[in-house]
Amino acid sequence: MPENRILTLLTDFGLSDVYVGVMKGAIAQINPTLTIVDLTHQIPPQNIMAARFCLMNAYPYFPDFTVHVAVVDPGVGSQRKAIAVEFAGGFLVGPDNGLFSGVLSQSEAIIAVELTNTNYWRIPEPSATFHGRDIFAPIGAHLASGVALDKMGEEIDVATLVQVAIPECTVTANGIVGCIQYIDSFGNLITNIPGADVQGKIWSIVASGVTIPGSQSYSDSEQGALALIGSHGWIEIAINCGNAQTDLQLKFLDSVQVHFEF
Repeated sequence: MPENRILTLLTDFGLSDVYVGVMKGAIAQINPTLTIVDLTHQIPPQNIMAARFCLMNAYPYFPDFTVHVAVVDPGVGSQRKAIAVEFAGGFLVGPDNGLFSGVLSQSEAIIAVELTNTNYWRIPEPSATFHGRDIFAPIGAHLASGVALDKMGEEIDVATLVQVAIPECTVTANGIVGCIQYIDSFGNLITNIPGADVQGKIWSIVASGVTIPGSQSYSDSEQGALALIGSHGWIEIAINCGNAQTDLQLKFLDSVQVHFEF
């Protein structure tokens, strides 16, 4: 087990203010030698679903024992729990509001701890509005420095962790019904339908009343919408050099349907 682990950061803080830098300062006060990787700080404000998706699609590319600190926390200062979770690929640190449910749908939680031990916080009485600085960043730094998870607080039942409610795909007589689970900065609409489900088939997708052909790459269509398997492994709807979200006016959780040709 490495003594110094990689620590990643994901937030909705943006880069205009000092919040991200201050979190890194709190980490450096504990261990200035840690490797910190910024996954993104451009999650739309308070958008837990977007944070869930981005973290779920980032964690497989990091070594075992990586510590992922994620702070998209509209409930900061409320009764929501502050938690750390060990799973097969490493550790998750942040609010218990469902943003870890994507990772944990692919790699089950081993142990979950409520972060009640103030010895590992930055200060015993943290700000009611900035747990990222006062709790999550310090806890992440201690974990990444090799401190055992069970020292951070009291173990809780992993079955009680909050889940983000995303409908499961439904198989129909001639296709699959799913929904939009993420919209990226290009306006690409990523569904919750796995690309593996359309491999080897002739297929199209119906969204917002429009039938969109299945394609191999963004360049398959010079204009108009197309559907393809994205690098993340999910079916997405895109417009070459355009914005599918703007054109189709779809939002998170809107329904889409794959149709197979037999």
